Amino acid sequence: MIDITKQQKEYELLDSGDGEKLERFGTFVLRRPDPQALWPKMLTPKEWADASASFLRAGNAGKWQFKEGVPKEWEIKYGGLKLNISPTPFKHTGVFPEQIVNWAWSQEKVTAYKSKNKEREITALNLFGYTGGATLALAKAGAQVCHVDASKTSITWARENAESSGLKDAPIRWILDDAYEFVKKEIKRGKKYDCIIMDPPAFGHGPNGEVWKIEEQFIRFLEDTKKLLSDDPILFLVNGYASGYSSIAYKQNLTDLIEKHGGTIEDGELAIEEKDGGRLLPSGIFARWSK
Repeated sequence: MIDITKQQKEYELLDSGDGEKLERFGTFVLRRPDPQALWPKMLTPKEWADASASFLRAGNAGKWQFKEGVPKEWEIKYGGLKLNISPTPFKHTGVFPEQIVNWAWSQEKVTAYKSKNKEREITALNLFGYTGGATLALAKAGAQVCHVDASKTSITWARENAESSGLKDAPIRWILDDAYEFVKKEIKRGKKYDCIIMDPPAFGHGPNGEVWKIEEQFIRFLEDTKKLLSDDPILFLVNGYASGYSSIAYKQNLTDLIEKHGGTIEDGELAIEEKDGGRLLPSGIFARWSK
């Protein structure tokens, strides 16, 4: 399946092509690379040149070039949240717009469960939580969330997003730790979660020098993380951006959840629809289990 992010009030994909994408975040338009855009652009060169900020590559690095008067950061309302946009040296903005469909999916599952189990507290774990979009979506739906990320900058950013979204006092634990090391510790502590979300990168470092390589650690990590599911779990979501991998691989690692807990699995691609052309920009893969 393809889960599509369509035009939103404060976000839209204006055009894509020739290895780039042109997006509007609130009132500002950003131009940045995207290797998935393997087709011609539709808008004119002038429309692309008029972007508020453009990401320029310089060897293996890059930098943003801002037009005069464009701030280095600003807020947008997106997916029912208020999120801080701040273009980074790695071409990111602090939000992956395609994740709005995963946020909505997880909120729907939690809300449906709560409607039938009004007295039960729902716990959720968000691994590789980044700037907190999924965490805040779950918290807004009424879950108690544990947010784990190895980057102090990302956790600070996520907490700022929580405050901006009116969720400063929501029951969220902010954990600065290597995701796998945290999972191992939670297993020893006997912790359990009703909802688990993970977004493992292809490669990364923990705060204490831990090294993550998806091709070497993913299977063990996923199997250990599944040990943290409660006896009556609600959902398990694996999202991915690592090049060369298929959602089928993720799905096949979740099939044992059906044997143990019932439910269903769906998998596929995330994509963003262009504003006018209707073309879809591939934006990641996912596999989702739920009751």
